[in-house]
Amino acid sequence: MPRTSPAVALDALLAGNARFVSGTPDHPNQDAARRTELAPGQDPFAVILGCSDSRLAAEIIFDQGLGDLFVVRTAGHVLGTEVLGSVEYATSVLGARLVVVLGHDSCGAVAAARAAVEDGFAAGGFIRDVVERVTPSILAARTAGLTTDGDIIDEHIRHTVGLMLDRSRLLSEQVESGEVAVVGLGYALSDGNARVVTTRGDVRTDAAAVDAGSSAS
Repeated sequence: MPRTSPAVALDALLAGNARFVSGTPDHPNQDAARRTELAPGQDPFAVILGCSDSRLAAEIIFDQGLGDLFVVRTAGHVLGTEVLGSVEYATSVLGARLVVVLGHDSCGAVAAARAAVEDGFAAGGFIRDVVERVTPSILAARTAGLTTDGDIIDEHIRHTVGLMLDRSRLLSEQVESGEVAVVGLGYALSDGNARVVTTRGDVRTDAAAVDAGSSAS
C-alpha cells in the first residue's frame, strides 16, 4: 500500500479482517516478486502491538503480506522501553501511519493478573514482571465496576493505548498533528473478528463503528 492516512490504513486492516472471517482471504503480497521488491527496504502502513498468543498472528487475521505490517508482540501486549522504541521507529523512520494495540479474549496475562489481584496468586520468574504490568488495568477495571472478562480485557486495551501515548512524547505529538492515529482492537478467538475498542487521533471511517465515549477515554 502506498503512503496513506490513518483512516485508510484502518480501513485496510478491517477489510482484511472481514476477508479472514468470511474465509475468503486474498493472501496479498506473499509472492517472490514482493520478496524481491522489499529487499532494499520496508514500508509498512501500520504497526501492530499485539499479544504473543500463538492464536493472534497479525498478518493472517488482517489478511496482509510481506512488508505491510510492522509487528511487535509481548505477552499481554505489555509496554517496555524496547516496545516503545520499536513503535516509534515504525512511525518516525518507516512511516507507518497507524498504531494498533491488539488484545484478545481469554488472554492468559490478563487472567494471571486478575488472579494476583483477587486471589493473591504470585507468579514466578519474569512472568511476575508481565503480571505486574497488567495489574494497573485490573485495578482500573475494578474501580470502574467492570467484572466480566470481556470488559476487563477492553479496559486493558484502553490502558495500553493511554500508557503508550503518556510515555511516548514523539507518538503523542504525531497523533496531535494528525500524522498518526492509535487504535485499540479486541480480537475474538472463536470467530476471528477484530472490533474497535478505542481510538486516539483521526480515523474517521465508515468501516469502523467507534464508540464516542471509548474514543475519548
